[in-house]
Amino acid sequence: MAKRVLVYRHAGLTRATHWVNVLAFTILLMSGLNIFGAHPALYWGQKSTFAQPWLSIGAEERDNRAVGVTRVGGVKFETTGVLGYSGKLNARVPVAFPSWATIPSYRDLADSRRWHFFFAWLFVTNGVVYWLAGLIGGHIRRDLLPTAADVAPRNIWHEVVTHARLQFPKGEEARRYNVLQKGAYLAVIALLLPLMVGTGLTMSPGFNAAAPWLLDLFGGRQSARSLHFLSASLLVGFVLLHLFMVVASGTWNNIRSMITGRYAITAEEDAA
Repeated sequence: MAKRVLVYRHAGLTRATHWVNVLAFTILLMSGLNIFGAHPALYWGQKSTFAQPWLSIGAEERDNRAVGVTRVGGVKFETTGVLGYSGKLNARVPVAFPSWATIPSYRDLADSRRWHFFFAWLFVTNGVVYWLAGLIGGHIRRDLLPTAADVAPRNIWHEVVTHARLQFPKGEEARRYNVLQKGAYLAVIALLLPLMVGTGLTMSPGFNAAAPWLLDLFGGRQSARSLHFLSASLLVGFVLLHLFMVVASGTWNNIRSMITGRYAITAEEDAA
């Protein structure tokens, strides 16, 4: 006979750093879009080759009307209303991102940098606290590092198939992260987030004076800017997939576990 029981899944510090990350990343993303909007084009190398961006967002005249255009390499997309030319239908303006997606909502490079830098340091400090606590308390070793059984090809394929079918672990298996979760979380905290921080520092002329080797490491300031944009885009993709899985596997159960630490699983009850 099965019954639902609450198990303790997330420690208090894990939950606290998670919600600080939600706040900090949201504001970093929105202020970053405003900063990017000051020059919405990306290049590789040390200098901006204005005639050859690998990505650009802007507006152009077409058939006596303005349209938003996004270029990626040699491919061009019309993105009116979303990118390049947006706003209310009868009052659209040439701006890279719509006002609802940026902080502040108006175009102001100085203010957006203030928002971005403050929450960047909050984000970094919060990440350091998470890493130290996870290493000292064993959370990273115990919950995030894959075991030999996790990385067995048969197990990986099983997890891929069951997740594609939106079939999620039940009972005791639900107490632990599966190999796909562990891989995704480790990729974010060990690769994407350090890349975000490193490329962000590389774009700072002041920090370049203290660590000029960063420019060589990332191939120049413009390459660092491109990598910063790409890593942010991958993080957005991770967040969207994460939110989808939260809803698909049980919205309230997952949210409760990140607020109270308690997660409901189905356990077998011994027969009398």
